[in-house]
Amino acid sequence: MNKLVYTVEMEQNGERLDKFISTLNEELSRTQVQQLIKEGHIVVNDAKVKTNYKCHQGDVVTVIIPEPVELNIEAEPMDLDIYYEDEDVLVVNKPKGMVVHPAPGHTTGTLVNGLMAHCKDLSGINGVMRPGIVHRIDKDTSGLLMVAKNDMAHESLVNQLVEKSVTRKYTALVHGVIQHSHGTIDAPIGRDKKDRQSQAVTPDGKNAVTHFHVLEPFTNYTLVECQLETGRTHQIRVHMKYIGYPLVGDPKYGPKKTLNIGGQALHAGVLGFIHPRTKEYLEFTAPLPEDFVELIEKLRKSN
Repeated sequence: MNKLVYTVEMEQNGERLDKFISTLNEELSRTQVQQLIKEGHIVVNDAKVKTNYKCHQGDVVTVIIPEPVELNIEAEPMDLDIYYEDEDVLVVNKPKGMVVHPAPGHTTGTLVNGLMAHCKDLSGINGVMRPGIVHRIDKDTSGLLMVAKNDMAHESLVNQLVEKSVTRKYTALVHGVIQHSHGTIDAPIGRDKKDRQSQAVTPDGKNAVTHFHVLEPFTNYTLVECQLETGRTHQIRVHMKYIGYPLVGDPKYGPKKTLNIGGQALHAGVLGFIHPRTKEYLEFTAPLPEDFVELIEKLRKSN
């Protein structure tokens, strides 16, 4: 159990309690704070309050963060699209709409559930919720992921990510016609101050670099390939929005008027890394999913 105590200052007078706490503690989203308030884990002046409580100068806010509940993650047989596998690593092509790993309230149907049924040996560095998971892609992003089957492999692959030696190329369809054939977006990314559930380019964010080049222009849209140098949450989605070309179908960062394809048009098509044991460079390519191909064909015909 973790106990935190905050005092409301004059400039925070009148601020909603959930915003007050999530601003001071970046580990907690406003949704998580609201749940803690409802459960009585957050009190003001030792008294329970409602989620819409407005802070007053001098209020003493106590936050009790309970120990995480150990969840029993079940293995679920799935038809996984595995591109490579040996005793150390596994490369899988994740379909659009699948969550990578379980989380409280979402413990079934994830890639991890399927991996646990496929192989019993997954690295334990990330704990019970994310066995074998070295990096993630969003639920509605399709494409290649590397999975570690032991701790040696996990440490090696994580180090390669830190050293920026992993090749990660994504195909994306964006709004607007990009006038340059290629470019680099070097802009720090952190939690959005206005929306704690989102990321944004922010001065105090973490270093984030995305390289892109145009594959094919259309009327009002552009097909691009983005290569990650860093791997921040929602990096490509945030960066492309930042330069004025948000991803098609992106419900969080895209425009309200967009093509409805059930999520952002983003595919992790190329993945390359040095094998942890053999030290050989391996690279894999996964073709675009059918719905993405069909969308491109429609745009070509309407050009």
